[in-house]
Amino acid sequence: MSTDTISNAPVCFTAPAVEELTRLMGEPGFDQQQKLRVGVKGGGCSGMTYVLGFDVVKEGDLQFVFEGIPCCMEAAHQIYLYNMTIDWQGGLNSRGFTFQNPNASSTCGCGTSFAV
Repeated sequence: MSTDTISNAPVCFTAPAVEELTRLMGEPGFDQQQKLRVGVKGGGCSGMTYVLGFDVVKEGDLQFVFEGIPCCMEAAHQIYLYNMTIDWQGGLNSRGFTFQNPNASSTCGCGTSFAV
């Protein structure tokens, strides 16, 4: 399988995001073979939707580590996500991961889809 490991992370995570991801990875039964997949897919109200979840590495993926969190990304997605910051909001009204993407020309109201 051909994958590339890169030394500079194309995306970064805030301290609260790193804390939440570390917590999730420490849960009983977590598959240590999986890495955090960061990516995009077509769809959503603005054209593209963010992908964030644990997955196995696939052929052609880029691999990187951020603050001890092993990550993977399809090489083609790097152009859409480069320099993006992922945050974790733990409040009662808005709980979940949020995305600040400098490459997005517009985003939807919920913050999970974007256009370039």
